Formats: sequence, structure tokens, C-alpha cells
Amino acid sequence: MSRRDDLAARLGAVRERIAAACAAAGRDPAGVDLLAVTKTVPAADVLTLMDLGLTAFGENRVQEAGAKVAEVAAGTPAGRPAARWHLVGGLQRNKARAAVEWADRVESVDSVRLADALDAAVRRAVDAGRRARPLSVLLQFSVDGDPKRGGVPPDGLLPLAEHVASCAGLRLDGLMAVAPLGADPDTAFASVAAAAERVRTAFPQATTLSAGMSGDLETAIRHGSNVVRVGTALVGERRLTSP
Repeated sequence: MSRRDDLAARLGAVRERIAAACAAAGRDPAGVDLLAVTKTVPAADVLTLMDLGLTAFGENRVQEAGAKVAEVAAGTPAGRPAARWHLVGGLQRNKARAAVEWADRVESVDSVRLADALDAAVRRAVDAGRRARPLSVLLQFSVDGDPKRGGVPPDGLLPLAEHVASCAGLRLDGLMAVAPLGADPDTAFASVAAAAERVRTAFPQATTLSAGMSGDLETAIRHGSNVVRVGTALVGERRLTSP
């Protein structure tokens, strides 16, 4: 089987899972977006997935992503919509400037200091003509409050949302969460859904809930996720070839 056929089959299977989960939850599949997590896979796979109809891609590492974004842009045929890039992994403040050069959205904002670093980087990029618009951000919610896994705990969520909403270079669009390993998915995503509702009540524009991955997307959709981040089920276990 060619790589294209493999990716097409995997994509079809993931779409079927999303459709089945939406049917079980009484939801319209059109209301759930698929974010292809393409960390450690080559730009050629991203271009193939674009040929197959995907437009949104998630990356974890700033340095790897920057080179890949440029390669994908160079390989995208004229007239085709450009790829949209999300940073879904943890971000160190000293890499904020590099991230805003290519990211359309950062899904892992979990502190005031990171928000401030991104805000300053965006405003510099806009002033220099390298960026045309504010940066979409999602707050990373910590289900269990474990600082080692990143994310903001429940009592810090609304204060952080208020701060992000006050940053001219940022646009607060919602919440992202990861169910902790070993946790009951229903319990975890019920907590995430409640947190997302609190943020939406205070900030009605923050309608995005990015939750659910290859192993638990059905449960996340049942609890209201409207973005699922799928890596392994879509692209398999692949690694970039070393230069």
C-alpha cells in the first residue's frame, strides 16, 4: 500500500469514528473539527493530507514546526488554501517569538507570563509586518492540577482568561485539555466540559473546546468537544528522517 493510500484509509477511519461518536451524542459531525497532529512526520505527509482535504495541523515542537511550515508552504499548489498551524505542545516563554512567526493558534497557554510573552511577540511581529492579526489562543486546563503536566488549575482559569482577554495581541478562543493517563475519561471530560462552560459564560466568544485524541475522542465528543487532536490513528507511528 502506498503512503497516500495508507493515509487515506486512516483518515476515512477517523472520520467514521467522529461521525459515529456524533451520532451517538446527537450532534452534527460538521460541528467537530479534526486537527491532524503531525509532530515527527515529514512535510510530504502534510501535503498529502492537504490533498485529502485536511487544512489544520498541530505541532508540538517550535523548531521542528518552523522548518516544516516553510516546506509545506513551498509545496502547496497555487490557489489552494494554506495550511493552518496550531501549537499543541508546551511552550517555553523564550520560544514565544519563534512560535508566533508560524502559529495560527497556540493551544497550550497556561500562565500569565506565557500569555505576556506571546502578546509581546505578536505585537512586535505585527509592527514589523511579519504578522497581520492577533494570535488565537486556547487556555490549557489542568484536569488534575498536576503542575508537571502543564495546564491551569480550576481556580486559576477565569483569572487567566481575563488576563488573556486584555492582551491586544491575543484572541481568547476557548479551552484545551488532555485527560490524564489512567483517569476515567468520562469523569475527566465532564470536568473539562464544566470548565469550558465557565469560560464561555464569562467570555461568550471562547467557544472552542479542543479535547480528545486518538484513544478517547468518542468520550470527548460526548462531552462537547468541537476539536479533536488526532495523531497516531491518522499518521501512525512515524519519525522524521534525520538530516
